[in-house]
Amino acid sequence: MITGFSRASLYLILVVIFAAWVLNGLVDDWGRLSGSGENLVVFFQESLWPPNWSVIEPQAYPVCTAYPIVDFTCSTAWIGMVETIKIAFVATVLGTIISLPIGILAARNLNPKPASYIARFILAAARSLPSIIWAIFFVILVGFGPLSGVLAMTIYTVGYLGKLQYESIEGMSSVPLEAANSMGLSNLETAIGVVIPEQANHLISQAIFMFEYNVRHGTVIGIVGAGGIGYYINLYLRFLQYDKVIAYLIIIFAVVLLIDFISIYARSFFTEESDVKRPSWWSILLPADLASKLGANRQQ
Repeated sequence: MITGFSRASLYLILVVIFAAWVLNGLVDDWGRLSGSGENLVVFFQESLWPPNWSVIEPQAYPVCTAYPIVDFTCSTAWIGMVETIKIAFVATVLGTIISLPIGILAARNLNPKPASYIARFILAAARSLPSIIWAIFFVILVGFGPLSGVLAMTIYTVGYLGKLQYESIEGMSSVPLEAANSMGLSNLETAIGVVIPEQANHLISQAIFMFEYNVRHGTVIGIVGAGGIGYYINLYLRFLQYDKVIAYLIIIFAVVLLIDFISIYARSFFTEESDVKRPSWWSILLPADLASKLGANRQQ
C-alpha cells in the first residue's frame, strides 16, 4: 500500500525525470560545456580581477559639491547606488498605495467573482512584463532618467505586490469576515475595518520585502537608461571595462546584503519571528527529539 509520503516522493521523482527530459531536448550539444570552466577562469583572471576601485573616487565632471568632506560621496558608485535606492523607495510607496485597493478587490472571499477576476486581470497585466521592459517603454515615453525607472518599477510593484496581498487576504480566517457579515457591514467597511487591521502585519512585511526586491532589481533597469547604478554598469560594459563592472557588482552585493539584514530586522516588528524559538544546527542532521536533548545538554 502506497502511503501519502511515498506517493509524494514518487510524484517528485517523476517531475525531476520529466524536467531532465525537457532539459535534454533544449540542449542540442552537451559538448559545449567541456571548455566552459577553463573559459570562465581565463575571463575572470584577464578581465574581471582585480576590481578597478576608481569607481569610488570623486568624478572629475560634473564637479560635486554636495559632500566636500567625504570624497566617495561624489563617486559614480555612490551617486548611482543612492539613486537606485531612491527609485526603489518611491516605487514601493506608490506601488503599495495603488496595489492595496486592487488587491482587496481581487480577493474572492470579499467580492463577487466578476469583480475579482477583473482586478486579477489588471494585476496579471502589470506583472506579465518584466520591469526592464516597462522601463524601455517609459524611456520611450518620458525619456532617460529616474522618472522612467520610478514609473516602470511602480507598475511592476503593483502587479507583484497586489498578488501577494490578495493571496494573503484569501488565506485569512473566515471568522472575522463572518462576524462582519452578521453585523451588516458593506464590503468597503469590511475591508477597511476588518481585513486591513487583521492583515496589517502581513501587508507591511510584504511592502518591506518589495522594497528589498526593488533595490536589487533597480540595478537592472538602469541598463536601459532608467536611472540608477545600472546606467554606469551599462556604460562600462559598452567600453569592455569589466574590472570596473565587477567593482560595481561587489558594491551592489554589499548594499543588497545590508538592506537584507535591515529588512529582516524591520519585518521582525510586524511578524512573529521574535517569538519563535530558532532551531539548532543539530536539528538539520538529527531527529528532533535527539537534537533537543543535545541542545539541552549543551546548555547545562
